[in-house]
Amino acid sequence: MNKKKTYISIAGMNFKGMLKIAGIFALGITFTGCQGQLSEKPPIHPNMNMDQQPRKEAQEVNNFFADGRSMRQPVEGTVARGLAKTDRAYYEGVDENGEFITEIPVDLTKSFLYRGKERYEIYCTPCHGQTGAGNGIIMEGGYGYVPAPSYHDQRVRDLSDGELYSAIYNGVRTMPSYATQIPVEDRWAIVAYIRALQESQNISEEEIQEYDIDVAALQAEAVEEQARLDSLAAAREPQEAPEATIEQGQEAVTANACGTCHSEDGSAGIGPTWAGLFGSEGEVITAEGETITVTKDADYIRESIVEPNAKKPVDYAQGVMASYSYLSDVEIESIILYIENLDN
Repeated sequence: MNKKKTYISIAGMNFKGMLKIAGIFALGITFTGCQGQLSEKPPIHPNMNMDQQPRKEAQEVNNFFADGRSMRQPVEGTVARGLAKTDRAYYEGVDENGEFITEIPVDLTKSFLYRGKERYEIYCTPCHGQTGAGNGIIMEGGYGYVPAPSYHDQRVRDLSDGELYSAIYNGVRTMPSYATQIPVEDRWAIVAYIRALQESQNISEEEIQEYDIDVAALQAEAVEEQARLDSLAAAREPQEAPEATIEQGQEAVTANACGTCHSEDGSAGIGPTWAGLFGSEGEVITAEGETITVTKDADYIRESIVEPNAKKPVDYAQGVMASYSYLSDVEIESIILYIENLDN
């Protein structure tokens, strides 16, 4: 009797196992048969995990608001945490009255100056050159840019630190703003390095003697470098000097972007118009601050090109024009011819 029950129990267990196997096999066939079939029912999503939210995408219409916009303006007066920028001296280079500050509001350290040197060489040397003389590769490449001023001109040396910072932050004349490329701390580092460049190029021999520097060796290197540059310049000069022409003057005007500041039709600009300029008389302010009347002839125009601050027109006494002394005599003579013949 016991053996019989045992046999029946074992047979029942085997039957149940076979049913399970058959069920699993049938389920697999069912899933396989569903592949590639479309269903109008939503997919099964047991755990939502906030995947579906009653929210609006950017630019999506939102009828909840009168203007229908999903993207809302911050509440008036809202300032993101850490972006208050209440320190105007640091962020804008001006004091509470809007006047440019005179000194850099950052501690000057050796590492800070080296950071300024690195950033300067990345962003500034293409126009202002390695020494700040305004002779960067873009300025000397004939690309038609308004020449960058030399940092060693007295006008630029007299600028406050806040004004130099503002030129980087806001841009000035044809120089664009670098606010998006250069962070605030790096802007001040560049200003500090510009001051270092100015000191390095405008130091007296007595001051140099205070340091352990071989002045004679530096002078010899400078002479050798100047000789090399003179040799390169001589090699570029044509064997026969060309004559000045109106056509060459027009080319020089275009190549040096003179039209950015000077108009030829009498319209107002950053600088005086060239219409009716040649042979006219006008008041100018000399470098010594004296107001005199001059005839704007060839000599005056030549001086204005080479030394623009020597005699500044009264109406344009801000003195923003850079020196074009790098132009050849033929180019200057051609520009004068071009201006002289504008009214013909």
